[in-house]
Amino acid sequence: MDEMVKAALAKWPHVPHCYGWLGLDARGDWYMRDDRIQAAGPFQQSKGSRIQHDKLREFIERNYEADAQGCWYFQNGPQRVYVELEATPLVWRLRRDEAGALHIHAHTGQAAGPVAACWLDEAGHLYLQTAQGVGLVHSQDMAQAADEVEAGRWDPQPVESATLPARFGFVRSPQAAAHA
Repeated sequence: MDEMVKAALAKWPHVPHCYGWLGLDARGDWYMRDDRIQAAGPFQQSKGSRIQHDKLREFIERNYEADAQGCWYFQNGPQRVYVELEATPLVWRLRRDEAGALHIHAHTGQAAGPVAACWLDEAGHLYLQTAQGVGLVHSQDMAQAADEVEAGRWDPQPVESATLPARFGFVRSPQAAAHA
């Protein structure tokens, strides 16, 4: 977490949380969701405006984490902005270096570490469990993932996508959970 964010939290510890205004899609893109977009439906139906400003995305990604209930948020100074998730809290990007070694990073830029397990859902989406947590493999990186499966380094197990939040302890819609 940024030092200026920690300082703001100490100065203003009782700022109300914000729900519904920020979303993360299955490709690792962030979306702003104003009142009109929220009224049009949940994040999966009405995403909003994709955040394209590099510095803003980097700030969100440096200050992105989960609370004890598995709701992911962006700590925006003293205010906790909860994130609506289209799929999982992390989206994995796979890249090979010049020597052919595979490197896995979250959409936030953090290294994933070794893959502990992987799952394949009913729609053909691949999920990886690492020390960072569970995440969806980005659709553009499925060729590299297929290479790992074919080489026998990954052995995807079947999973139903609807069971992922309970199985891995994350909440797709903190807004819905807060109003339940």
